[in-house]
Amino acid sequence: MKKLPVQTPAMARKFLMVVDALAALAWPSEVVAQGVKATLLSIGDGDTIRVRQAGKALTVRLACIDAPETAQSPYGQQARMHLQQRLPIGREVSLSIKTTDRYGRSVAEVFSGVNINLALVEDGQAFAYRHYLSGCDAKAYLEAEERASRARLGI
Repeated sequence: MKKLPVQTPAMARKFLMVVDALAALAWPSEVVAQGVKATLLSIGDGDTIRVRQAGKALTVRLACIDAPETAQSPYGQQARMHLQQRLPIGREVSLSIKTTDRYGRSVAEVFSGVNINLALVEDGQAFAYRHYLSGCDAKAYLEAEERASRARLGI
């Protein structure tokens, strides 16, 4: 019987690099990219925006948060208006893309000087989306939500 070689840490690192490279080829580039620069085109609601990135319009669902829907009056419109104030149309943003959702939207943390997703929770305009916090700093989002609740901000 042939003896298998012993796996070393260096071999394991090389294997993981190959797996990462194959994943990058299998997933759309916008899913793999981190720190992607884009320009804000429009704001759909309190947790959805449209941006132009590399010449393409892209719908982005803000990761780690859940804001009321626009039809959920008055809080949905309030969350949308608050996001519009924080992110004027034409502003350059940086996207830390986590995944693509079932609707084909990129799911990302959005940065414009600050983490916009976290700021919306801090301002009481969105909740920490507990079911989808694994790719984010869950502690920061939950603490921001708690502070907003104690201060009776927004929703």
